[in-house]
Amino acid sequence: MPQPTETPVLDLLATMTASSLEASELDPKTLMQVRIAALVAVDAPPASYLMNLGAASELGVDADAVRSVLAAIAPIVGTARTVAALGNIARALGLALELAEDDAS
Repeated sequence: MPQPTETPVLDLLATMTASSLEASELDPKTLMQVRIAALVAVDAPPASYLMNLGAASELGVDADAVRSVLAAIAPIVGTARTVAALGNIARALGLALELAEDDAS
């Protein structure tokens, strides 16, 4: 049995993401772009974007690729979901900055 940690839910989500990468036949960058599209489709909260954008960034998915995903899915999910996603992504980036500042303190 694994040792308990201070962040069991985050650890579980990281494990699920890693398992998803292993189970899919998509290349990792494409898989993360699909996940970002799914986040938009389900109107995910900022914390979900934070987790997935971090993993996507580590795999080389940059801001231009995220913008391309949003442009590609906007006609399907609609402007309201796309604009909400942009706001949630901005909030996620704000959370990332706050966390980085807290870590630096």
